[in-house]
Amino acid sequence: MDFINEIAALIKIDGADDRDVRTTVTVAADSAFGDYSLPCFRFAKTLKKPPAEIAAALQREISSDLPEFIERVDAAGGYLNFTLDKSFFARSVMNGIFEKGADYGASDDGAGRTVCIDFSSINIAKPFHIGHLGTTVIGAALCRIFKKLGYNVVGINHLGDFGTQFGKLITAYKLWGDRDDIERRGLRALADIYVRFHKEEEENPALVAVAREWFLKIERGDSEALELFGFFKDVTMKEVEKTYVRLGVSFDSYAGESFYSDKMQPVIDELRQKKLLTVSDGASIVDLSEYGMPPCLILRNDGASLYATRDLATIFYRKKAYGFDKCLYVVAYQQNLHFKQVFKVVELMGYPFYKDLIHVAYGMVSLEDGAMSTRKGNMVYLSDVLDKAKEKALKIIAEKSPDLKDAEDAAEAVGTGAVIFGALINNRIKDNVFSYDKILNFDGETGPYLQYTCARCNSVLEKAGVRISYDKIRGIEASFSDGTESFNSRHIAGGEAYELVKLLGKYPEILRSAMKNYEPSLVTRYLVDTAQSFNRFYIADKILDGDVSVKAARVVLTAAVMSVIKNGFEIIGVKPVERM
Repeated sequence: MDFINEIAALIKIDGADDRDVRTTVTVAADSAFGDYSLPCFRFAKTLKKPPAEIAAALQREISSDLPEFIERVDAAGGYLNFTLDKSFFARSVMNGIFEKGADYGASDDGAGRTVCIDFSSINIAKPFHIGHLGTTVIGAALCRIFKKLGYNVVGINHLGDFGTQFGKLITAYKLWGDRDDIERRGLRALADIYVRFHKEEEENPALVAVAREWFLKIERGDSEALELFGFFKDVTMKEVEKTYVRLGVSFDSYAGESFYSDKMQPVIDELRQKKLLTVSDGASIVDLSEYGMPPCLILRNDGASLYATRDLATIFYRKKAYGFDKCLYVVAYQQNLHFKQVFKVVELMGYPFYKDLIHVAYGMVSLEDGAMSTRKGNMVYLSDVLDKAKEKALKIIAEKSPDLKDAEDAAEAVGTGAVIFGALINNRIKDNVFSYDKILNFDGETGPYLQYTCARCNSVLEKAGVRISYDKIRGIEASFSDGTESFNSRHIAGGEAYELVKLLGKYPEILRSAMKNYEPSLVTRYLVDTAQSFNRFYIADKILDGDVSVKAARVVLTAAVMSVIKNGFEIIGVKPVERM
């Protein structure tokens, strides 16, 4: 049951339409006053009455004929507070979880609407490093959230495959490269010669001119330059795909910067036609001083394009190809100004969909000894992080569960889950200093803690020997070896059990809030809260003790917890582990 809608339907206020009431009803800030609340302040002007008087009048009107799901209605100051019938609420939440299963929390909110999500965007011939973790797992989680809520989602990996760095790499390869070594060591070999180029150019600046010439050859279609560039790209994609598979991340498009190289000129022409393009010191710019921003550079003084040029071409291509309702860019906050400039240019060109372009900024990752730099070779490869996490997980499993079957698979799930969860547990805008000790900590509010909770739920259900079924007519039933018992919600309508029920009931709204705020950490924090609540319930209530009716209710709640945690795991990209 959607309790907010049901409560809103009970409230009739002269001069206020149903939507006004619906959007005003909210979860109570303090459960001591009730479960849901209607702040009456916004209706005071319309009704020309004090909020407290409005609340009191509504309380009298509604209390005369309370529906089954409401225990009582109270007026407190300017608030109208609703306390739900606990047994009814618990039954409603459990029915929803078992009826929907893996679709619990799903909706058709986004039916008929398309969202493009640009994320990860690794650079060809450069390491897939720990700095890419944030954009990759945040973007993937947002894709899953929007899909869960009914949107058509287009996940885009906007590959960095354009620019003078490829001229530098070809120059380095021609001077010091070994094809066999690159095929054997992949990106590490490419990174080695790239770092060497930047060291050598300090002594021999002429190398830069050579590199620019090789990049021009790529642009002009030179066969050798294109062959080498294609080789570097194949090596990169072969290697990074392994990491994407481990992270459970996939894309609908890999159209990178080079894809838009022939799509920029129409945008440049349109800017000129609309008299938005001016020349400053030989460069073509869009003057944004009126809006408190530096100029947006479109063409350098040598006629070369820039990131803004390609991003503008990308926006118009995506709008035409996908007809998006929103286009999200999961990019670090260092690019805040860039996206403000580009989106403002789209607005000045007269396109109202500029409002649908959204920069989902996230914090940067740095090393304990400073910032990362591909040029200096100061990198932490993401594959190394995943390998080390798996290694540590395998060691812990060997110590605590030496007889565990499929220990390798469990270690991969736990290790990778620790890395993903560590990147998603905090608000996305927060900077992170990366350290193995921190991200591989298997205690506290971590991915492994949640996986252990899921395994604990599974262990309880296995010990109970229970099979739980749901039918719209019979409701929920728990079948044990000695018989079948119907679920009685009264047994979980108080104490730690009911606190857990309330959390499970919040999950659909958590997903909507995560979507609205582009904030996957709302899901991870919710999962931590749910796991902690379950473990308090596990200690407070002996799940498998008591008469069969009590035991049935508690195992049903345990199964519901496991189902919702698995549901949340799917959203954030962590694999559940049924035994640890």
